[in-house]
Amino acid sequence: MNRVIRHRGPDDEGFWLCNADQGVSFSGNDSTQKIKEQFPVLSEKNSAIALGFRRLSIIDLSEKGHQPMLSENEQIIITFNGEIYNFKKLRTELESLGHSFHSSSDTEVILIAYQEWGNSAFAKLDGMFAICIVDLILQKLILARDRVGMKPLFYHQNEQGLVWSSEIKALLKNELVKPEINWNGVYTNFLFQTTLAPQTCFQHIFSLEPASLMTVDLKDHKITKEKFWELPSLLSKDISEEEAVRTIDALLSESISEQLYADVPVAVMMSGGIDSTLIASKSMFFNADINTYTISYPFSEEEVKNASVAARHFDVSHEIKKVSDEEALENLKENIQHFEEPYSSFEVLINAAKYAHDKDFKVVLSGNGADELFAGYSHTLKLKRWLLMRNFNFISPFIFTKDKFSQRVKNYFSQDYMFDFFRQSQSSMMPVEAKSLINPHIYNKIETNLSKYHLSETKNYSGYFEYDMKYSLSSHHVFRDDMSAMKYSVEFRYPYLSNSLIDYVSALPENIRFNGTQNKPLLRKTAEKYLPESVLNMPKKGFSFPVGYFIKNEKRLRDFITDILESLKKRNFFNTAVIDEWWNHQEHEYDWVKIWQLVTFELWYQKYFEE
Repeated sequence: MNRVIRHRGPDDEGFWLCNADQGVSFSGNDSTQKIKEQFPVLSEKNSAIALGFRRLSIIDLSEKGHQPMLSENEQIIITFNGEIYNFKKLRTELESLGHSFHSSSDTEVILIAYQEWGNSAFAKLDGMFAICIVDLILQKLILARDRVGMKPLFYHQNEQGLVWSSEIKALLKNELVKPEINWNGVYTNFLFQTTLAPQTCFQHIFSLEPASLMTVDLKDHKITKEKFWELPSLLSKDISEEEAVRTIDALLSESISEQLYADVPVAVMMSGGIDSTLIASKSMFFNADINTYTISYPFSEEEVKNASVAARHFDVSHEIKKVSDEEALENLKENIQHFEEPYSSFEVLINAAKYAHDKDFKVVLSGNGADELFAGYSHTLKLKRWLLMRNFNFISPFIFTKDKFSQRVKNYFSQDYMFDFFRQSQSSMMPVEAKSLINPHIYNKIETNLSKYHLSETKNYSGYFEYDMKYSLSSHHVFRDDMSAMKYSVEFRYPYLSNSLIDYVSALPENIRFNGTQNKPLLRKTAEKYLPESVLNMPKKGFSFPVGYFIKNEKRLRDFITDILESLKKRNFFNTAVIDEWWNHQEHEYDWVKIWQLVTFELWYQKYFEE
């Protein structure tokens, strides 16, 4: 299990095995020399509890940051993937309470915070984390995941035991886990471009939901789950826009200054839009030598130009990495299969991570999260029109024609809930398309009623915001980011996703956060004093590869797709006539998305079920 996620931490590894409350630490083949001198290399085959860890050294590069880390009395043991940005503040607080520290790592701060505050410690952590704590005193094991799920944590449980990991690849190496398709997960994946947590596309493998703790009683193996944080609701209606802008500016500065802290080189990835460019400009106040870089790919000329203009404006070091068509195709199959579910895009971030790795940047600051937090997606601008049009949804049953346009109109007037409006905005398959695609013997067993994924369903922007944060950000974007970055042993950090910024922006009055006519109105106002005009006025465009254009114009890609679809058609999962129809009649702007979902499904199936 540890070996297959070596890419997540090539710098060191460690193990801890426990039988009858007696724990022993071990080193592994990839452990540092000093750790091998300290602990025997793991050869044990059986234990009641076993922890494995891979380390990407970023803070306290010494062996003092080695994990699994044990408390002084060796009764509490932790493994932790991520970064805690407020660890210095927490450390000062814990020292004032009489605790002393042996390292300068954030891992030790979490360990001692847990000893001091128990489960209440998790809500105090500002950062990204997937944590396991074994508490031999209270005879319990705790798994915890950060507020918005920036670090993944998957688990499988049956009567023989519980296994967990940062990636599903590791779970599949455990003899307790047999890969099996979870069609409920695949169905939500096809509708939302991502599988809605806690489901995955694997039967009996779940994603621990963000801001959650899962506690296992080591005596009777009973499992309990609890949330340690919820999105705050509206606080005050009396805040002016000016005050909100001032506060956001200050909170973002604080977040950037904390996230720039590392004992290794840090860079800022600039896509050319407002989000990342604002981070780059504000980083200058804390690190005058900050490095910035931009990934260039076909049709990204405008973004690259703006990134260069901004870099000259701030007078920062800036490099452009051009991703050629050749490079995009080079490791296409391997890159798609690295993600553990079907997907609807080429992931440019893998190229961004590879470039950072080649340049020895272990830490990269990213603008991800700003779109969800500040209403950045263009479909949010359709919200007010939908709230009006949903009053006419009664006409949907009276649309009998079957042509594509009629189907789209019918789909539009079938959006009764905010959940449906959010689904429609993801440019994925429509439910009626998924039904026509999936063979009836499979489809009839799928739980197509998705009401259990509904959130508060308030009929305003706040209702939409909840879905954006939970299913666009947590289930989709930060999960993809982490998988992309960690493939090349790089850590992406997100200054927009600090605890204080999320808490503050979520509680602002709707009229300040969302005006229905312009995306990110509040962030634009905050950025005015920092950014050049060309960046401020640039229309929203996602950081993604132009797959549709590539499919139409690149024969190698069309041949690749044809071969993959032929393989898929032999499986008896899907209606082959529908696959042919979709492949041969691409008229609408996003018709290619459904094809790409099928291609990535087949490649996912080949890797995880046939290899």
